[in-house]
Amino acid sequence: MIISASRRTDIPSFYLDWLINRFREGFVYVRNPMNPKQISKIVLAPDVVDGIVFWTKNPIPMLDKLQYFDDYMYYFQFTVNAYGSDMERNVPNKNTEIVPALQKLSKLIGKERVIWRYDPIMITEKYSFDYHVRYFEELAKRFSGYTQKCVISFVDLYRNTSANLKPFVVKQFTDEEMIRLGGYISRIGEKYKITIESCAEGIDLESVGIAHGSCIDKSLFERLHGCEMKASIDKNQRPMCGCMESIDIGAYDTCKNGCRYCYANHSAKAMDRNIAVYDPDSSILCGRIEDGDVVKERMMKSLKIGVI
Repeated sequence: MIISASRRTDIPSFYLDWLINRFREGFVYVRNPMNPKQISKIVLAPDVVDGIVFWTKNPIPMLDKLQYFDDYMYYFQFTVNAYGSDMERNVPNKNTEIVPALQKLSKLIGKERVIWRYDPIMITEKYSFDYHVRYFEELAKRFSGYTQKCVISFVDLYRNTSANLKPFVVKQFTDEEMIRLGGYISRIGEKYKITIESCAEGIDLESVGIAHGSCIDKSLFERLHGCEMKASIDKNQRPMCGCMESIDIGAYDTCKNGCRYCYANHSAKAMDRNIAVYDPDSSILCGRIEDGDVVKERMMKSLKIGVI
């Protein structure tokens, strides 16, 4: 099974001590976000965990602690965007901290295992079409040789993200604009030897050289392991998502990056409440097992089936 850590929050940046403790103890409890009284016990033993996908905007806390995950295959989905602190309030400085961190991480684990994310893309008065083209090329130039792939997506204005973004007057993309910007990004990627893929996008960008991607990528894990894997598409994701099945061990309303466009934080009060009870020794992220909770161990097995 693949562990996702995490689409719901930035575990490498803010909850690394908790994560290390969970892998040391060999299990984690995960509360069902749709049924909060239902909790799954997830075994984290190397013989059933085929891989880990780390999602982060800041892996710096992990750079000297990667040895805790030596028994596992893993790679990073590492988001580096065009936005400043007005949009990503608690993300460290891109130029002096985040860009060097991606380069260092690549040197430590290899460029195939560092996937650059440039998402979500949105147009405002400050962050214009031309701004994205210029900034994307500047990042691609600095990441050339340190990553092989960049994943892009265009902003989805969910109810909570629309409210948070209201002061910025975000412009809705037309299909023509997405294709035109995708074309610029694709040509820049080709220039710097970085393959561009899209994430869960309904629009077809194949005409400008951008294929639909898989952030939790079966083919990548098969290459890294040198064997085939029997895995289905994850039915719990958006309809256009190509990701293989995985188990997410994070929790909503816990990410402290402060991104205005975040879909995973729904309530400031819930976030404050959850962060206040964070305990690195707890078996569950930003919470405790409570009266009335029902804990069931999830059936876990390796998906590897043979040598390629």
